[in-house]
Amino acid sequence: MADPLQEQDSAERALALVHQTAGPYLASLADRPVHDPATIALIDRLGGPLPESGAGTIAAVQRLLAVAPEAAVHSTGSRFFHLVVGGATPAAMAADWLTSLLDQNSGLFVGSPLASKVETIVLDWLKDLFGLPSEFDGVLTPSATLAHVTGLAVARQWWARGHGVDVAADGLTGLPVMPVLSSGYVHPSTRKALQILGCGRDSVRTFVRDDAGRLDLAALERALSELDGAPAILVGNLGEVNAGDVDPIDEMADLAARYGAWLHVDGAFGLFAAASPRTADLARGVERADSITADGHKWLNVPHESGFSFIKDRSLLAATFGAWGAAYLPEFDAERISYNMLGPESSRRARALPIWATLCAYGRDGYREMVQRHVAVAEHLGGIVDAAADFELLAPVQLCVTCFRYRPPGVPEAELDELNARLGRAILDDGRVYVGTTTYRGMTVLRPTFVNWRITEADADLLVAVIRELGPGLY
Repeated sequence: MADPLQEQDSAERALALVHQTAGPYLASLADRPVHDPATIALIDRLGGPLPESGAGTIAAVQRLLAVAPEAAVHSTGSRFFHLVVGGATPAAMAADWLTSLLDQNSGLFVGSPLASKVETIVLDWLKDLFGLPSEFDGVLTPSATLAHVTGLAVARQWWARGHGVDVAADGLTGLPVMPVLSSGYVHPSTRKALQILGCGRDSVRTFVRDDAGRLDLAALERALSELDGAPAILVGNLGEVNAGDVDPIDEMADLAARYGAWLHVDGAFGLFAAASPRTADLARGVERADSITADGHKWLNVPHESGFSFIKDRSLLAATFGAWGAAYLPEFDAERISYNMLGPESSRRARALPIWATLCAYGRDGYREMVQRHVAVAEHLGGIVDAAADFELLAPVQLCVTCFRYRPPGVPEAELDELNARLGRAILDDGRVYVGTTTYRGMTVLRPTFVNWRITEADADLLVAVIRELGPGLY
């Protein structure tokens, strides 16, 4: 029988095995395909019945290392353009290992003053990076989706107060449907958050002026005026996933102020536009929002799981998530902060440490340079596409997304969607680069997104070469 109490001396040896694997693995990323579908079969080696007698620490780690580095999708490399996923900077990766080593519970201050105080520091640094006023409070979350849950839960608390109800204490019974108004850019993660909160994923009303989903500002204002002063939630989208477009956040803030509405901004990756003067105008007005969400494991390039939620009214966070009434838990203390009273998690990983490390290591200048480099890569690809006879650029390049489709001369319009769908599957099966398809303005398209710190123009050039190699065999 293997018992960890009897194997205490094996921890250092097990970590050494991982360290020995890390160097060659990281060195291989420059030339390694993003994924080889044939390696999926390797994962079955980890299956079978639950062992009666454990194999022991070293044997278990060796078994995992024999499979995982080969079977993984190598999204931390520079050729993964599929799901708006960054890599992990060297500083963030090292700090994430430290996070596992220390295994802090960052929920309660008494559980880890280190994690609590570092979280406060990084939230201040992030506000500084994005140009947000210091009055914003915030909390780190596992993802942008949980950041939406946080921000929209606070918005729901504010909205219910407008109807004379403390929804955190008494629930939604007797309340009307919470009005949530947005453009066609509203992301599924926003709808999922509303689903989790009991407000309904399909309750969002969208106001669009074209087939891309751009906001019809006049129609939005008419809908607000028809509410006769009843509170409502506006969702502005800063970085639409198909083409990188943005809602007019400043104008939405004007409407929120005029009609007494709450403005929630989804800045999953687009909030990083504020980090560079070259793109900052796209984020104009975000500082006027009531709640803002973003994702750390996208353009911040820290490991999963990492998101953050900023709330302008400090008191509402504690009102929404605190006051547990448990004798063994402290009351909320603004100096000795227990972050489990400011967000949906109770026990929490100390995810502030990788964020602190990457911001300390590369600073404002490093992230400005990264944003500008990735925008330049997207523009570089956009230029190739726009000048080519076999490609069609479908939207202007604004941020880190290039939206286009493969359109060889002579292929009828009616066959292009199926051709691009086949191409998307072929690219993933090939594995040298990774990009899938989406539907944009009714068309099946490619939308590579460049947010990994390793990405350069050479990676975009490789994508073009792979498409031109695979494409002719598909029609």
